Amino acid sequence: MTHWFHRNPLKATAPVSFNYYGVITGPPASKICNDLRSSRARLLELFTDLSCNPEMMKNAADLYFSLLQGFINSSDESTQESKLRYIQNFKWTDTLQGQVPSAQQDAVFELISMGFNVALWYTKYASRLAGKENITEDEAKDVHRSLKIAAGIFKHLKESHIPKLITPAEKGRDLEARLIDAYVIQCQAEAQEVTIARAIELKHAPGLIAALAYETANFYQKADHTLSSLEPAYSAKWRKYLHLKMCFYTAYAYCYHGQTLLASDKCGEAIRSLQEAEKFYAKAEALCKEYGETKGPGPTVKPSGHLFFRKLGNLVKNTLEKCQRENGFMPNPNQKKM
Repeated sequence: MTHWFHRNPLKATAPVSFNYYGVITGPPASKICNDLRSSRARLLELFTDLSCNPEMMKNAADLYFSLLQGFINSSDESTQESKLRYIQNFKWTDTLQGQVPSAQQDAVFELISMGFNVALWYTKYASRLAGKENITEDEAKDVHRSLKIAAGIFKHLKESHIPKLITPAEKGRDLEARLIDAYVIQCQAEAQEVTIARAIELKHAPGLIAALAYETANFYQKADHTLSSLEPAYSAKWRKYLHLKMCFYTAYAYCYHGQTLLASDKCGEAIRSLQEAEKFYAKAEALCKEYGETKGPGPTVKPSGHLFFRKLGNLVKNTLEKCQRENGFMPNPNQKKM
């Protein structure tokens, strides 16, 4: 598959002791606080553990969030919030604005911020797996599944938990709607990239691949538009990625649409479609260079040297040459027969 995905850094957080001497007393309460401290530390360790898999992440996240619920919801199963909700101050950095932390004395803020990191972990896990050269069918399914899980977490946080914050999300920071939406759409686009790769591998009809590529390009364009009103100093590199992927998959769409036209003996139209593919591929290539030169959160890489990028360039070139050859062999309907 050898895909390449842009990834923003994980959020960092200050340690939390969960020690409330004189406030929470008794062995059962002390055990819960100890379990909270250890399960939080374990979850934070797993975020950077390359041996961690989705099952390990799910188990660790479920344990911590189930314990944290005691600080959010009342134990008597009423709709009232827990008296402990505002007892602890939590600090978290931002994926775009670096090491400048946000702090809220609210367990819901902790739930959202940690959940955000869990979603980011799933995207990073998918990225590592998708970057392998000889990815198996099961691994491809894992990539697709992980991106869907991440999108679902981001969406759930936005709809169910962020509205409960006493202090509204700061503009331009992770918990703001524009950023959450961009992360969701990017996950959808990247999951569709996996579908396209599978369709090509199984030699599905070029028309289907062209339609999927066009839809994927639209996803990336939508995500880019979502970030358009953010401060460029923080969002420029991310937006370069979204824009180059939009151009890349538009080139894919034109390339496979050209194959469909060629199969219908519409060589002239096929050539024009492939020429459009060349234009968008050239735009994507220029954006790859700009991406590498743009400062901001994310990896320092050269996407144009990546195998997934080079393969499309060769495909466009070879398909266009084939169209031109076929066009040269087409009989002239006005030519008189001997």
